[in-house]
Amino acid sequence: MQSESKLLNATNIIILLNLIMFGVQNQIQNASLLFGLNILFFKYGFYYQLLSTMFVHGGIAHIAMNMMVLFQFGTIIEQAIGKIRFLLIYFIGGIFTSIGTLAYMYYTGNWANVIGASGAICVLLGWFALKDKTQRQGIITWIILISFAPLLLGLPVAWYSHLIGFALGWLMGYII
Repeated sequence: MQSESKLLNATNIIILLNLIMFGVQNQIQNASLLFGLNILFFKYGFYYQLLSTMFVHGGIAHIAMNMMVLFQFGTIIEQAIGKIRFLLIYFIGGIFTSIGTLAYMYYTGNWANVIGASGAICVLLGWFALKDKTQRQGIITWIILISFAPLLLGLPVAWYSHLIGFALGWLMGYII
């Protein structure tokens, strides 16, 4: 029974939902635009994008990297604080990261189609960095690398979502 509960933890369920959505998005034309976070939020009232963006990914490498990091840190955090608090941090933090990302794009006029779970994952990393001082430097280095190294390679990355998520996770660490 113990191994069954470890398999059905919230982290693994979120990963499974991401994998299912990845399969679904590859069957729907323009799914990334419909479910990603972009100007359609304002133009057509696609308010669901605040949540759906966390489940849409740009390819196998994108989802694989995000799910590996989610598995590694999500499992540790969920075991430490429990399923409910973990889910609150992940989803409330992820939605507020989406709101912050929209605000950034709106006020800078720098519109993009933001997809992926990394904003919500960065919330977890921010929370974890606040709580575990021994891991803090490594996590901050990782956030900087995943936010800016792809830009040097010419790859599009919503670095601002990573930083917003990390900051929100840090702040949530004082509350949750």
